[in-house]
Amino acid sequence: MLDLTVIEFNILRMQKTLFDKVWDSHVVQKIKNGPDVLFIDRHMIHEVTSPVAFLGLKQRGIKVMYPNKTFATADHNTPTLNQHLPIEDPLSAKQLRALEDNSKEHGISYWGLGHEKNGIVHVVGPEYGITQPGATIVCGDSHTSTHGAFGAIAFGIGTSEVEMVLATQCIMQPKAKKMRININGSLGFGVTPKDVALFIISKLTTSGATGYFVEYAGDVFTNMSMEGRMTVCNLSIEMGARGGMIAPDDKTFEYIKDKEFTPKGASWDKAMAYWETLKTDEGAVFDKELTFNGAEIEPMITYGTNPGMGMSISKSIPTAETLDGGIATYKKSLKYMDFEEGDSMLGKEIDFVFVGSCTNGRIEDFRAFAQLVKGRKKAANVTAWLVPGSHQVENAIKEEGILTILHDAGFELREPGCSACLAMNEDKIPPGKYAVSTSNRNFEGRQGPGSRTILASPLVAAAAAITGKVTDPRELMALETA
Repeated sequence: MLDLTVIEFNILRMQKTLFDKVWDSHVVQKIKNGPDVLFIDRHMIHEVTSPVAFLGLKQRGIKVMYPNKTFATADHNTPTLNQHLPIEDPLSAKQLRALEDNSKEHGISYWGLGHEKNGIVHVVGPEYGITQPGATIVCGDSHTSTHGAFGAIAFGIGTSEVEMVLATQCIMQPKAKKMRININGSLGFGVTPKDVALFIISKLTTSGATGYFVEYAGDVFTNMSMEGRMTVCNLSIEMGARGGMIAPDDKTFEYIKDKEFTPKGASWDKAMAYWETLKTDEGAVFDKELTFNGAEIEPMITYGTNPGMGMSISKSIPTAETLDGGIATYKKSLKYMDFEEGDSMLGKEIDFVFVGSCTNGRIEDFRAFAQLVKGRKKAANVTAWLVPGSHQVENAIKEEGILTILHDAGFELREPGCSACLAMNEDKIPPGKYAVSTSNRNFEGRQGPGSRTILASPLVAAAAAITGKVTDPRELMALETA
């Protein structure tokens, strides 16, 4: 008779996490003492990381293996004004031409400037149902983790790996360790999914999830909209994770139903039978598990030069003596930002506000921004760049009357693109200027040489845009409800 502990161990071994289920079902071959060969369901490409990959195919005389599983959109280098005119920057123009030519040569769907489906790669993928539960999705962009909000395994890859996927529809990857982050309870007044993500990163630091794929679980994520879940998964990479996932549920299925690339009819029913199994089994073991209380999260803001240097907007910049390490980096960051330890962020004057990116360029983000600026006026000292993540978002802004609210408050809407997230286009923050940004990275010079980036939610961005300084949005929201 077997020992009970052995039986229990074998039962536990059979229990799988969400990550295990999706990963294991896509392994083509396991290499002994090496990586897995993983089949890729969806490959998304853009103009920056694909040209060299296509050149590699050409030099080897190879065609794209599955053109119908590859989707191309122009986003990183695109201007956000006058997109109907020729692109002035020669490098950007060359890269965009290369993407179009390569897509045509290999029969790949291409959504370039002027196309109704054009937009940021991680915004348009979900909008058209390219992103689906249980899929493996890659792109030559680190924030591919966004698509994990649908219960997909999604991660960024390098140029050589882009070539590998184009040629074979597979990639060689070691299986990551598994982490689960649980947050239960209710979020407080004025707290958004962006704040949840920045809170987690502030707790784990930018390296705290290195080597892991993270599953987010608990009431806070269950209650989030799909847009909110995408924001959280998008920022997984900023704490070092390979990616992030949230188990699909009725909210997920409702979001993707009837989209262009989702299954229809009997195929939908068949897909649903599989999708409904995509959840972590009870008793499945994670390599690491963390739990937080949603009630302790406040609107967040960053004060340094990486996303982990964040804090509640009502608190003060920490002092060096309160930190566990990284003092040299901390002091260098404060010097770059021209902040002092112990300072309050509230009241600090800002110059630019950027709302957009694959983190916060969706319709829900513009609804939140408009909610706060409605009936108010943009501060005279602030330049605001409001950039929808896609034409679908742009159209919704107009159809819902948000554009009128923005215009009445003194704001203008730009055209879709990555814009000031990474300054690979004309939208660059000038040296020494402060930008409250809803994007994902605040590295030195990320938004332009010498620029100073403060990461925040659309609500915090709205409060800054109308006051001209860092402001707790709850103060303005309280005035509305008084």
